[in-house]
Amino acid sequence: MNLKKFPTLFLIWILLYCLDTSKVFSVTESTGRLPGFSVSSYFNEQVITFNFNPEMRIHINAPEADSFDINKPVGIALFALPNGNTIEHTVGKILQPGDDWHFDIQHIGAQTRFLRRKIIEYNLVTVYLETKQLSWPLWKSKYNNYAGIVKTTIEYLKSFFKDYQPFIILTGHSGGGRFIFSFLDAFSEIPDYVDRICFLDSNYGYENVYGDQMINWLNASPDHSLCVLAYNDSVALYQGQAIVSATGGTWYRSRLMQRYFANFYPFETEEDDEFIRHSAIGGRIKILLKKNPEKLIFHTVQVERNGFIHSMLTGTPLENEEYQYYGERAYSNLVQAEELTKSNFQIPPRSPDARTGSQFMHDVNNMSFVDREEAILEELLTGNLPYFLRELKEFETTFTDANGNSHQVTYRVMPDYMAIGSDSDFCRIPMGPLTAQKAADFFGGCMPTRKLVDQIYLNSEIKLEPVTYAPVGNENEQVSKFIEHNAAIESQRLAVGGELGQLTGGTKKDVVLSNKIADPSRPGHVVIYGWHQLNGEPIQPLTNIHINTYVDYSHGIRFLDAEIAVDGTVKTIQDVLRDDVLYRLLSDENGAMSQPTYILDEEIPDKPSSFGILNEQGGGLKILITPDAKVDFYNLYLSGDGLNFDLPVQFTGNEFILTNQPCDSIIYFKLKAENTAGVSMESEVLAGIARADTVLPILIVNGFDRTSTGNTFNFIRQHASAITHNNMSFESATNDAVINGLIELKNYLVRRSSAFMGWKK
Repeated sequence: MNLKKFPTLFLIWILLYCLDTSKVFSVTESTGRLPGFSVSSYFNEQVITFNFNPEMRIHINAPEADSFDINKPVGIALFALPNGNTIEHTVGKILQPGDDWHFDIQHIGAQTRFLRRKIIEYNLVTVYLETKQLSWPLWKSKYNNYAGIVKTTIEYLKSFFKDYQPFIILTGHSGGGRFIFSFLDAFSEIPDYVDRICFLDSNYGYENVYGDQMINWLNASPDHSLCVLAYNDSVALYQGQAIVSATGGTWYRSRLMQRYFANFYPFETEEDDEFIRHSAIGGRIKILLKKNPEKLIFHTVQVERNGFIHSMLTGTPLENEEYQYYGERAYSNLVQAEELTKSNFQIPPRSPDARTGSQFMHDVNNMSFVDREEAILEELLTGNLPYFLRELKEFETTFTDANGNSHQVTYRVMPDYMAIGSDSDFCRIPMGPLTAQKAADFFGGCMPTRKLVDQIYLNSEIKLEPVTYAPVGNENEQVSKFIEHNAAIESQRLAVGGELGQLTGGTKKDVVLSNKIADPSRPGHVVIYGWHQLNGEPIQPLTNIHINTYVDYSHGIRFLDAEIAVDGTVKTIQDVLRDDVLYRLLSDENGAMSQPTYILDEEIPDKPSSFGILNEQGGGLKILITPDAKVDFYNLYLSGDGLNFDLPVQFTGNEFILTNQPCDSIIYFKLKAENTAGVSMESEVLAGIARADTVLPILIVNGFDRTSTGNTFNFIRQHASAITHNNMSFESATNDAVINGLIELKNYLVRRSSAFMGWKK
């Protein structure tokens, strides 16, 4: 289908959206069902977990749909995690033998359930906030604009429930208190939408400047409350050593806070053998200090023993009702049996305040490529994509590996190409491979291979005829053409009765993972393939002809979950593509992929490329490698035929001696470099021959290292075999080893040869 003209473009586009308004973000009328959330197997809670902002991970737990009262406000308890704990630890589970003890020290999941059975004035939503460092103080020290990031995060979370009079409860344990102070750093006055602040042994960062903010906030509304729980950590000992300085713990900071607040409010203080209890302004301020004559550590015990419950209820009629702070657990029957399910593929929920597709496309219409790509990435990382794209389609297929063995592979794929906007107003958006890769990595996804593109089209529920436009200047690279193409696809979909969320094929070329990404003759290029016609044949063969800043209307981004199951074992698509044997399950190209990504992980060692093997006196062989500071050790694979290799032998350093090798037998080998970040791709294959005589060896230099169809990276087999057949000896090296001076040609009498061979002096 060739559409040279598309009249009244924007009007038609808007009309198409008006015809299909299947989903909008809001609590489903009368049911309390939250779109984008899944239903937990525990208490039917509505849950979603996702990455957000720099190095944050967020889990939202909302009441089950039947208990979510759309006529009541939403209280959002933002629980910033303590140092060293994950979301899964903090939610908690019934501890079993062998479990990590962190699962049994907080139980915020069960305490939330207890609170929901008590609180009837509002719907309680608990949000767990984790950092990559598992420490809010460390996260804060990394980002100069930390306060703005935290403020943006809270406002983003609050926007989901904007129709339900949402208010915020700032809470957290241990280092999680730094999240609260980071939020306060973003304001001169604490926003009125914060109703309660709770420090669960977490106010290490308190200074009186924060006290001024909290006093003004408390004075601003009778609905504002503050609760502080702490214990005398200034005397606590671990293995005979103090755990905090005299002024560094929450005991000191809490007393400092109380004394400062006492300048503004009269306090009632009660003291017994166990606690000092300070209360002011009718219980709206509660500071509870646990004594510690035995010098023990009660840091997490305060939370476990109903601490979260108490901090949420102080100053209300529900305080100490059917529970006692620091008493027995009141929530034991509400602890879930298993660990919170952790999904690999996670997309942030779409804010109701996010731009629609038409708004976004209008805003980027005249942007440069660089600015447009930045804008696209920002929308994707904040979840501004339709919900129908998040319902991945799952397939189980039998694929064959490079050895001819069959495997059951289960994979999940997006039903359509990446779009920006809502389900009722979206636009499929072409983008460069670097932007797509950043989004894929953030979501836990990846792009398909050529083989998977064919499989996806084969399984498509809707197959549409490709809509093409003849090139006129650079029109096909313009945003207006992106919009026109999207409108044409929507027109086709509606004409055949297709529904959003059905697996759809034939509408775009895919940006794919391929060996051609690492083609040294075309660095920084994009690899595209597909755009299947109704006869099943792709318009676009596999190519890397375009530089990675070239994008036109026909390019599409479709993500898969980066985790797949191979015979029931979870693996990543990238690891499978790197594997010498398993790569064939997902790729129909020759050889494993050295770079199944458009953005390399700079921490993982590079593929060994500068090395050689020389004869040693007495019949040994010496492997030499150019030093690489990123490498901790090497995996050496040996073979008698250059095809089938033994399990690896590991060695450190840049030399390795092979001894006791069969005389006059060719030894083939390849290498992988490894460090704590991961394992490199395998090297090309070299070979040596152990000989006890003094026959002058020939040097074989392997210079065919281009990534292309037909390069098996083991062509030394033919040369080594031919030389040995003629009763000659040889040594071998990569061309990089010669260029870098690891192997010096001056040691060889060179004569012309197509195999780059020479005689040793």
